[in-house]
Amino acid sequence: MIDMRSDTVTRPSDAMRERAHDAAVGDDVYGEDPTVNELQARAADVLGAEAALFVPTGTMGNQVAARTHTDRGQEVLCERESHIYKWELGGLVQHADLQPRTLDGGERGVITPEQVRDGYVEADGHRPGTGLLTLENTHNSKGGTALAPHRIAAAAEAAHDRDVPVHLDGARLFNAAVTHDCDPSSFVDPVDSVLCCLSKGLGAPVGSIIAGSESFIERARRVRKLLGGGMRQAGIVAGPGLTALDNRDRLAEDHRRATRLAAGLDAVDGLSAAEPETNIVLVETDRPAEAVLEAYESAGLLGSPFGEYTIRFCTHLDIDDEDVDAAVGIAESATA
Repeated sequence: MIDMRSDTVTRPSDAMRERAHDAAVGDDVYGEDPTVNELQARAADVLGAEAALFVPTGTMGNQVAARTHTDRGQEVLCERESHIYKWELGGLVQHADLQPRTLDGGERGVITPEQVRDGYVEADGHRPGTGLLTLENTHNSKGGTALAPHRIAAAAEAAHDRDVPVHLDGARLFNAAVTHDCDPSSFVDPVDSVLCCLSKGLGAPVGSIIAGSESFIERARRVRKLLGGGMRQAGIVAGPGLTALDNRDRLAEDHRRATRLAAGLDAVDGLSAAEPETNIVLVETDRPAEAVLEAYESAGLLGSPFGEYTIRFCTHLDIDDEDVDAAVGIAESATA
């Protein structure tokens, strides 16, 4: 079975399994797990941040950051199809007691400085005011669009002009860095916190990183505990994360294969696929996506429904050129 539902379906490599087996461990709630500490220090260095915190999931990382930055009842500005708003079970409301105010980022999910200024609400005797701006890069719902550093910086500057902190959901931030051929810190420098997933594209079996200033991470550690993320001998799962950070250097292969996949699928009657910016391929179908996917699955290919007539495919560590060609072949025979 060729599994392209997501870049989260990868299996840990032998090197990751060995790293988990050999990991030095301690109680991370006490800050005594050496492997977790090593991962956090290395991630902070890679991202150009003062400090970092290991969390079990990207969703938890986003929610920890949102709660850490804000006061209860404040408004949070977010793109209307962003992951933190659309795909995290209303966590902004349930965990951080925030009121989302959504902004339309258009075809690529870009929030502009003008939208930030227009969406901002001053706190007064009747309104709690705007407490946070969230951005996303790459933007999942828009097909993995990779926003340039200056786009992030422009929106962040508009928020900072109003003393509003900025959190960047960079679950696939390293993909954006590859697309724009820049250091990840180019995206991180303008914002107050960032989330990066180790299990999307990088191949780790579990885990994400949030990073920011030392004071932010100190506060975030308490919120992580509150939300149930205080882990004990977590080096066993943090160890593979160290290996995963090395995999960011090969993400260009995923992008190349995604481009090859999109070109092949676009040539199939009944399908239309635009050239992807990263590792996510969105395919428009002339039949309901669910029916098309059922036919593909019977032939050995898995994808994800992403709309009534839209399918998402993701290339990843476990997909090679032969898999891409086979996927196109299945689409040619099963779509007909």
